[in-house]
Amino acid sequence: MDAQEFRARGREMVDYVADYLETIGTRTPLPSVLPGYLRELIPDEAPLNGESWEEVKKDIDRVIMPGVTHWHSPQFHAYFPTSSSYPAILGDMLSDGIGCIGFTWVTSPACTELEVSMMDWLAKMLNLPQEFLFSGGGKGGGVIQGTASEATLVALLSARTTMINKLKKDNPQMTQGQIVDKLVAYCSEEAHSSVVRASLIGMVQMKSLPTDDKGSLRGSELESAIIKDKEQGLIPFFLCATVGTTSTCGTDNLLELGPICECNKHDIWMHVDAAYAGSAFICPEFRPLLDGVEHSMSFNFNPHKWLQVTFDCSALWVKDSGLVSGAFELNPVYLNHDNQGQAMPDYRHWQIPLGRRFRSLKLWFVLRMFGVTGLQEQIRKDVSLAHQFEDLVKSDDRFEIVRPVTFGLVCFRLKGTNEINETLTKKINDDRRIHLTPSKVKDTFFLRFAVCATKTQVSDVKFAWTVIQELTDSLLSSPK
Repeated sequence: MDAQEFRARGREMVDYVADYLETIGTRTPLPSVLPGYLRELIPDEAPLNGESWEEVKKDIDRVIMPGVTHWHSPQFHAYFPTSSSYPAILGDMLSDGIGCIGFTWVTSPACTELEVSMMDWLAKMLNLPQEFLFSGGGKGGGVIQGTASEATLVALLSARTTMINKLKKDNPQMTQGQIVDKLVAYCSEEAHSSVVRASLIGMVQMKSLPTDDKGSLRGSELESAIIKDKEQGLIPFFLCATVGTTSTCGTDNLLELGPICECNKHDIWMHVDAAYAGSAFICPEFRPLLDGVEHSMSFNFNPHKWLQVTFDCSALWVKDSGLVSGAFELNPVYLNHDNQGQAMPDYRHWQIPLGRRFRSLKLWFVLRMFGVTGLQEQIRKDVSLAHQFEDLVKSDDRFEIVRPVTFGLVCFRLKGTNEINETLTKKINDDRRIHLTPSKVKDTFFLRFAVCATKTQVSDVKFAWTVIQELTDSLLSSPK
């Protein structure tokens, strides 16, 4: 494919993507294929000779689309949103076209410097403490990770290295292995599974602490666990506090947890994971839920969930970038350059992989074209739709709301056993007109209705509720 054909085929693909997104509401959100369907539709080996674009293009609808789960459908209400917008898609197109691998400043100065500016833009939109900004005058700054899972792992490994270095300095006779064996980290019982996974990779103990009836980890639980563990000779070093848990959008009490973690108390690295909910804090009415973040050492949220930026774009800030780079920094000769260590970071020291895409382009495009007010309007619209769904649930005496609705998630269930709710969930997803996912907290199984797609409107919420009521009627009227 030469440049001339690329121009023509590129226009065709832009039209295809636009048509797909504009008509996505007509597609069933969950595919009906069975595992292994695709292997039957393509050859066992790559072609010996290249095929034409026309041959490739016709297989998009034959091979790919039957197996696509349509995350951007207004009938998709599972998990959490994954953003999509035309400005973000254009940013990804340009990033792919430029094709730089911006692991150091010199490998593409614009890649690094735009990211520095965008992370400060975002931090100011969220009203984060000045210590997290490159322009804050301290050691802090932000970096775009791939996912919140990566961000949590980076924070945990940075905290681990920081504690190991401190203890070895104070106790030179201790080996690294002796220290790691005693390290213990904490999270709430409702924290995302990636938090526990980070501890597995980091080879440290992770203890899940109980939450209150609102899904919040409180200071008393943390302090009690720390004191008990210290009495047993363990070394508490890390807390992952969550704002907007995956199951229920619960919020850990940062104002209570933060002072317990600070160096003048127990000297624990507090990381705040706000993967989904973080976007909402650009709205002043939600920002108080983040109060206490000033006590944390690191903070993360995913613009690719709710801020119109396509996957992947996960924003991580740290108060002391030296503590992060200290965990990952290596300087082989082939990566050195004349300007390292000066004003701009070499982001390879801030992440797990070496290579990185020019992800700040799409963030720049989105922030400029939507503006803060445009993004606030989208978030407020989605929260309003969630409350409208909540009202529909409350209007039916057969159902109950499991947790208060704060953001764009409604947790609800049929009054009765876990088993009947499991059956209802299966009926809904087997029906395939809408798609949602369940969860289970404190032995209570419930359904999650998330407002996911940018294009979701009141009519889509009412349609979903009609489907749920219809399938509930069928379930409750069927012979036992």
